[in-house]
Amino acid sequence: MGCEFGDDTLAYFTERLTVSPLRETMARVLRRVKRNKAFDGCRFIGLALDGTGAGRCHAEKCPLCHPVYDAKHEIKSYVHHFSLISVVGVNLSLPFDVEPYDRQDSEYAASQRLIQRAISNLGSRFADYVVVDGAYATAPFLHTVGDLGLSVIARLKGNLPELMASAEKRFKNKPPSTTFINRNDFVEVWDADDFDPWTSLRWKTVRVMKYRQHKSNGTIIEAYWLTDFPQSKVASQSLYRMAKCRWEIENQGFNDGKNRYGMEHITHHHENSLIIQWLLTLLAILIERLYRSRYLKRGCHTAMAPIEFLRLLRLNLTTAVKIINTS
Repeated sequence: MGCEFGDDTLAYFTERLTVSPLRETMARVLRRVKRNKAFDGCRFIGLALDGTGAGRCHAEKCPLCHPVYDAKHEIKSYVHHFSLISVVGVNLSLPFDVEPYDRQDSEYAASQRLIQRAISNLGSRFADYVVVDGAYATAPFLHTVGDLGLSVIARLKGNLPELMASAEKRFKNKPPSTTFINRNDFVEVWDADDFDPWTSLRWKTVRVMKYRQHKSNGTIIEAYWLTDFPQSKVASQSLYRMAKCRWEIENQGFNDGKNRYGMEHITHHHENSLIIQWLLTLLAILIERLYRSRYLKRGCHTAMAPIEFLRLLRLNLTTAVKIINTS
């Protein structure tokens, strides 16, 4: 008599799998993609880091469950937090590793472990810069990335009040350094690379960019960014586009991962199982995007959207089943 393959079998299996070979596999895929010149249309390769939560549940079931409080500060549910890293700025977003953290840990610390492991697996020459939100604009993080051989582009917010005030004062009554049209949006940019670093930062100077994006619907978006990229290496227009790449990890990383690839669903509440599940999801995203956007795009035909590719795949599978049944 045969034995059925139950849900518990998969759960026990993922508990015992080793995580590092899966991470190293995705790193090898990315290195091969770069060798095969899939990124040749872009001068700089970026990495984006950010944190999120996924897999909500009503009861605490594993050490990675973080409580979610309501307005009365009562626990209403639990969620799992992790940091994600993705290749960005190459017209193809490729998330490839995660680092979860428990209640005693933090996104900030997890992201530092993540970037160090990613560069160890990819090699110091794979990427050129890291783009992050303002929470990472601290001297320890900037020094960690610099020691890995990468530049940093970080959002400048109120957590650096002196630098923020200095940038606002300098750019307030000055005309923009440059203006340009980007995807039907009119963009003004103020850019200077001679700001003084704060006390704990070992940079000689800090470059600050302010942009004002006028969208076609009348909305105006304004933001400040800091970086150690010199103006002689990266022009203002290029720096603007590189800073905007941070949203790729939100849209093509978290949003797609949760809404289209099942990253929200937790099949087994065990630390190792969760990591394996998230990494397998990223591997599926990696393979699907490379196949659809790079391999299938070759030739004169247009690249298919993900839903078109899925429908075509299902149609061909149905045809194959019919042929098998009639033979």
